[in-house]
Amino acid sequence: MENEDLENIKTEWSRLISALTEVFEKQPNDLNSILFMIGVQELGKGPIPFSKEEKQDLIHIATCKVLSYSGYYELEGLDQEGWPHWKLLKKIPSMDLLAQEQLMRWHVLEYFKKETDLLD
Repeated sequence: MENEDLENIKTEWSRLISALTEVFEKQPNDLNSILFMIGVQELGKGPIPFSKEEKQDLIHIATCKVLSYSGYYELEGLDQEGWPHWKLLKKIPSMDLLAQEQLMRWHVLEYFKKETDLLD
């Protein structure tokens, strides 16, 4: 990513954190907490209690959802309990942790732009 792109992501990410803090009256701790929120939204069952394994599954659901914008995943369907299942379409390129974080932030920002009105 170019420096300009990184600066745009940084600016938009700050806007997202501010918007989420306003909505939930608590600042998200990190990227995983935001992915968890997306997973809960995508599951569509509301804020019910989840086991540790279910919380990991919710983060996975969110990761697949946001990476689907770049064609990495495709929704296969829902299981009997209504949990979405995703299919990997193309391998995610190897990159260092910082680049992974930037890639995920960009995709999370895309999610909030396309699926919500938080970043209008």
